[in-house]
Amino acid sequence: MQPEPAVLFAVLALPFVGAALTPLVYRVLGERTAYFAAAVATACLALVLTQYGTHGTVSVEWIPQLGVNLVLYMDGLAFLVALLASGVGVLVFTYSGGYMHGEPGQDKYYTTLLVFMGAMLGVALAADLVALFVFWELTSVSSFLLIGHYQREASSIYASRKSMLITVAGGLFMLVGFLFLHDVTGSFALFDSGASQGIITNAEMVREELSAQGLLLPVVALVALGAATKSAQVPFHIWLPNAMEAPTPVSAFLHSATMVKAGVYLVGRFRPLFVPEEVYIAEVWTPLLVGLGLLTMTVAAMLAVSATDIKELLAYSTASHLGLIVAGFGFAVSYGGEAGAFHILNHASFKAALFLVAGIVAHEAGTRDIGSLSGLRDDLPITAAIATVACLSMAGIPPFNGFFSKELLFEAAWETGAHFGGLWYLVPAVAVFGSVFTFLYSIKFLSLFYGDRPDGLGEVHSPPLAMVAPAAVLGLAVVVISLVPNLAIEYVAGLAYEGVAPGDAHSFTVPWPIPTEVTPYALMSLVTIVLGAALFPFYDRLHGAIGRARRFPYTSPNAYYDGGLAALERASGFVPAYVQTRMFRTYAASTLLAVCALALGGYLVAGTPIPPFGGLDSLTLLGVVGGIPLLVILLVALFGAAAVGIADSHVAGVLTLSILGFMVAIFYVLASAPDLALTQLVIETLVLLIFLLVLDKLPTWYGDLEVREAIPDAIVAGVVGVTVTLTVLVTTSAQPSQNIASFFVENAPIPGEHDPVLIDAGGGGNIVNVILVDFRAFDTLGEITVVAMAALAVLTLVGMRNRGEDV
Repeated sequence: MQPEPAVLFAVLALPFVGAALTPLVYRVLGERTAYFAAAVATACLALVLTQYGTHGTVSVEWIPQLGVNLVLYMDGLAFLVALLASGVGVLVFTYSGGYMHGEPGQDKYYTTLLVFMGAMLGVALAADLVALFVFWELTSVSSFLLIGHYQREASSIYASRKSMLITVAGGLFMLVGFLFLHDVTGSFALFDSGASQGIITNAEMVREELSAQGLLLPVVALVALGAATKSAQVPFHIWLPNAMEAPTPVSAFLHSATMVKAGVYLVGRFRPLFVPEEVYIAEVWTPLLVGLGLLTMTVAAMLAVSATDIKELLAYSTASHLGLIVAGFGFAVSYGGEAGAFHILNHASFKAALFLVAGIVAHEAGTRDIGSLSGLRDDLPITAAIATVACLSMAGIPPFNGFFSKELLFEAAWETGAHFGGLWYLVPAVAVFGSVFTFLYSIKFLSLFYGDRPDGLGEVHSPPLAMVAPAAVLGLAVVVISLVPNLAIEYVAGLAYEGVAPGDAHSFTVPWPIPTEVTPYALMSLVTIVLGAALFPFYDRLHGAIGRARRFPYTSPNAYYDGGLAALERASGFVPAYVQTRMFRTYAASTLLAVCALALGGYLVAGTPIPPFGGLDSLTLLGVVGGIPLLVILLVALFGAAAVGIADSHVAGVLTLSILGFMVAIFYVLASAPDLALTQLVIETLVLLIFLLVLDKLPTWYGDLEVREAIPDAIVAGVVGVTVTLTVLVTTSAQPSQNIASFFVENAPIPGEHDPVLIDAGGGGNIVNVILVDFRAFDTLGEITVVAMAALAVLTLVGMRNRGEDV
């Protein structure tokens, strides 16, 4: 069934319309604007639900000249991500109504959060590479504003800048990959639409063409780089913990259902393009994505164990679980796609719940320090129940939903390792190793609500209903999915798997409540839980050891990020010393060298050959200009140019420079171009006059030019001269098969006959008039404008001189 175009475009437009109205609504409703935003998100959710089960594209023209359309696509994967973005959005906006009480800048907060939700819906629905990139970068811009909400805090500014630099830089690399895809396929559309053939729809052909042109590795690497920066994969995970500076509702939204999910969504969306059917390993794709995902899963889980702040722990755990999804999508076997699709749903449910729980704890207990929190179940019984089911799911303990998607990952890892053998057995081993740390930090977070209450912990207040209710809904979602996981697979996750599977997707189920057979991957789950339980008594030792290892110089990507920014700051100190010198010579040199570098670089990249120079014969205009007159013009121009360099004053230099301009005018006269000659003479005279009037107010000579200044000037002049010479040779080397003058003469109208060229295209029969007014309209308009401006300038100067005014 085809999706409804009006509904999809309404889903996309509604958040942005709501964002535009929010400042006005805030003047009326104040803090209750949270519920207006929640209503907008509810409307989006309702519209998304109406498109359940639909499959196909809708499009409108956007930039038809470039073949760019606004193409929206609905399938199971797009539905799942749009469902999470709008559904969790409803809960986050409602939660914000209690959490943001008394906070500053709420009108900006809700406006930006609505824009952010709209951008994420755009990422989920976009089926055109250009539209996808636009919404992708819009998530980065809006998240920058949300993370930096407390704009007077230095840590908030640092965090927002870091997230922006990393995610936007990754997006630019991704854009290069998109351009490579367009260059190979000639289309921006990912799926079949009315305007073009889809890239993913023709996956096998596109994949073969990429391999033939040697672009498979670059395209996969560039797309993976964009996804890695957005979904905080190692070594780009460093922005995610700093993003905790944002208000907790923002953290819940970013880390569970939106921003970081955009990265794994991109990997899932491109999986059918780069993974052939019925293979155990996809060239380039599997080694890169599986290695990246498992590395992130393990490293981030270890960093979560070293965390001292509950939101920091959850941030690293988010990166770890995103690594699990990336690794799942990286496996070519079907179990990997199943794991990735199912874990997107599971992770959104338990991680959003835990972030809201963390916000309740910090809001009511007044601290986020893990060492200061324990025994909170008596003060926050409902929150403790929510945290219990969410933490057990995050730890991968059956029969909670997180266990089943992790079991599918173990199955994919084992199948791949067993098929290839040897070092490939490291894949399931690393998966188990990383999962042990996942178990440890999950139980540690749960321990905040059990055990003895610290004496130093003050009074813990009961949270408002607006904060508890959204967390309870998410906790209930975890329970429901855990009780009926196969129902969730059949109606949601299974449809998402169809969107990431190459070819025809099969249905899948999971054993409930625990595996019924002894399998290698069931044993992997058992080993994870047993080792985690055995190591938990030593949690503090592991916490301290990893924390000390993080403090070693250059062991953290943060050291390279901070060091790189510091180096850029130091390098920027050279700019005022060598570029912004307040001297015209420096500015002119910088500008001219930059233009020359772009021109010469373009010739080099394009492989433009240097045309041969044929001497004076090549400069004659089809015999119109003879060799001797042209030689005289050139000699006079050369002498004039040489005289500029040895002139003893500015006035003499300008006068000799004008010789070049007048020689060009004479050349136009000999070439039967009186209009160009007239324009050249008028402008040359006007410029000469203005220069002389200006120089009349300046010293005759500034002084002797030192060698250290003359040499750089000579180099710049030489580079400019070479560039202009090459440009002239390249632009004049083309030899048209037919003389353009002959074409117009041959197609001129014969009296009494209707001519299709001049009369139809130009609306007239006079060759000269039609050429000047129609075929060369802009050129003629420019010449007329130049001549008119020159005449007005001369008249103005003469009039001011006659009145005795100082010019």
